[in-house]
Amino acid sequence: MTDRVLDISETAARLHARGSLLAIARMDAPEKPPVRGARRHDPDLGEPAEFTIPFAEIAAVVAAHPQVSFSRAAVAGLAHAGGILVVCDDKFQPAAMFLPLTGHHLQSERFRIQAQAPKPLQKQIWKQIVCAKITAQARALESECGSKGNLARLCERVKSGDPENIEGQAARIYWRRIFHDEAFVRDPDGEPPNNLLNYGYAVLRAVTARAICAAGLHPALGVHHHNRYDPFCLASDLMEPLRPLVDRAVCALVRERGLNIELDRETRGLMIAALTQKLDFNGERRSVFDILNRMAASLFQAFESNKPAIALPDF
Repeated sequence: MTDRVLDISETAARLHARGSLLAIARMDAPEKPPVRGARRHDPDLGEPAEFTIPFAEIAAVVAAHPQVSFSRAAVAGLAHAGGILVVCDDKFQPAAMFLPLTGHHLQSERFRIQAQAPKPLQKQIWKQIVCAKITAQARALESECGSKGNLARLCERVKSGDPENIEGQAARIYWRRIFHDEAFVRDPDGEPPNNLLNYGYAVLRAVTARAICAAGLHPALGVHHHNRYDPFCLASDLMEPLRPLVDRAVCALVRERGLNIELDRETRGLMIAALTQKLDFNGERRSVFDILNRMAASLFQAFESNKPAIALPDF
């Protein structure tokens, strides 16, 4: 599977299946296609322009335009190929996410092993995730601000389960500095550029949930997050070390446009681009999607072996 994220936000469209292809019919036929990289087929005279993409190449479809419709076959084809569907609200913020029900041929057995993972193991895994996140934040600060801001020292203090909430202490330092604005507060309901962070994190969370399902794990059974109303707690856990990818994309926009940035077509595209790049991972260049797949697979191995060693990115 390739790593395409399709953001359909600029035009009304109808999505349906054509064999192994997702067909996207543009209802108002703009000059530019609504989906970058799609293959165009010559439309019949008088019919709207149509683009087709193999289901197997799609990681996620983000439906942001208010007049996007889906056939049952389109949603089923996407799920069968392991892709996800994210539906946005009128503020272009993701409001719903649809994942495949079956992600692995041994799914029920893996669910059982995951659910029975002992608490000490989960706490050790959370320690690793927090350290990887703080390390990534430190690298982001070093790149954007010229200094790690003592985050490296905080990382050394993280204990099993992070009982001292070193993650939160690091976040307070990080958010005061990353945008060169001491008054900035990370708040999902706050002023821009929180809107960009919300969108980028939501897409990251969706593709993380996809990787979790592909590994035969249940995205609701977190190792740290346990919100009873959150069906994707494990995705919230596993995505943490990759959040700075979104942050740095937002930093680039802030440098160019200032803090008050609208979530328009260009900014959404840049958020997605940040999650389709290739990174160094264990000495190899791999896509973010591939890294997430390997992280999720190693997490199951940790559950199965009762050894807290999972594959995490080292930026």
